[in-house]
Amino acid sequence: MSSEDCLGWAARDTSGHLSPYKFNRRAVGDDDVYVKITHCGICYADIAWTRNKFGDSKYPVVPGHEIAGIVSKVGSNVKRFSVGDHVGVGTYVNSCRDCEYCDDGLEHQCSKGVFTFNGVDSDGTITKGGYSNFIVVHERYCFKIPKSYPLASAAPLLCAGITVYSPMIRYKMNEQPGKSLGVIGLGGLGHMAVKFGKAFGLNVTVFSTSISKKDEALNLLGADNFVISSDQDQMKGLTKTLDFIIDTASGDHPYDPYMALLKTFGILVAVGAGTEIKFSPRSLFFGLRSISGSIVGGTKDIRDMIDLCVEKEIYPKIEVIPIEYCNEAIERVIKSDVKYRFVIDIENSLK
Repeated sequence: MSSEDCLGWAARDTSGHLSPYKFNRRAVGDDDVYVKITHCGICYADIAWTRNKFGDSKYPVVPGHEIAGIVSKVGSNVKRFSVGDHVGVGTYVNSCRDCEYCDDGLEHQCSKGVFTFNGVDSDGTITKGGYSNFIVVHERYCFKIPKSYPLASAAPLLCAGITVYSPMIRYKMNEQPGKSLGVIGLGGLGHMAVKFGKAFGLNVTVFSTSISKKDEALNLLGADNFVISSDQDQMKGLTKTLDFIIDTASGDHPYDPYMALLKTFGILVAVGAGTEIKFSPRSLFFGLRSISGSIVGGTKDIRDMIDLCVEKEIYPKIEVIPIEYCNEAIERVIKSDVKYRFVIDIENSLK
């Protein structure tokens, strides 16, 4: 099969402004799947790399790693997918496939892992993401989505969903119904942590700086408690009451007030994208608490998460937009003005 022109939207410089861009996708190899993209979620990573926040952007940048679509072609060796299947593609599209992490289904920890966009693939080309009308990917990094599950809803699972699901499984929150979970922040990641927490039978408390989110946290998402994190009395009232905390907040904030809420042996998992974490070692010593970091998840966790979402009918809260609105949508993401994930309707707007 020959290579093919692809239409996408790209940022050309640190302004991050996106506009139409044509580029070439590789030919479909023997182990590859050609996915016609129908939807792509907007993640904060799209902002970070289109605006060179990490200093390694390779322009032009075609962002997007919450990809859902339909298989249009498959390579001769592909066994797991057929033309017409609904699939998702997440934050990485390659790895060495032979190290201890790849062998354990932790491909996202492979030292040779390749990001879905702004990565350097094994052939030296720069990867380009889901703000485009198709993608070619090795079948290992492609995930089947049952046709009963809407593709628009599936897209955010591939980053926002798996980012909170993976540490919840690592610390066996799915096996401890009745235990207590705190969720810091109620954006794209936070609202999925609430949904998974309730599906696992946990008692969920949401921490936010915005009182406007209280009604939705309690009545729409089903959280058990809502706390304004700046209210010291509310915070002190929860001292040593939580078994777990998942911190999804993207801005810098003090950690000691949250660590004080953990019970003995409690665990705080940081998945947000702040620039630094500061806390007193005493927050760990007293109560034998732990703090951990996490990022996305491996292929096994992604498959298991999709199965759970289908079984329990867990759907992200999304706002579907046309590609022409992506620049405005990104500005709204920066202002936390979205409930709770933008999803681009690629199929009907990128032509």
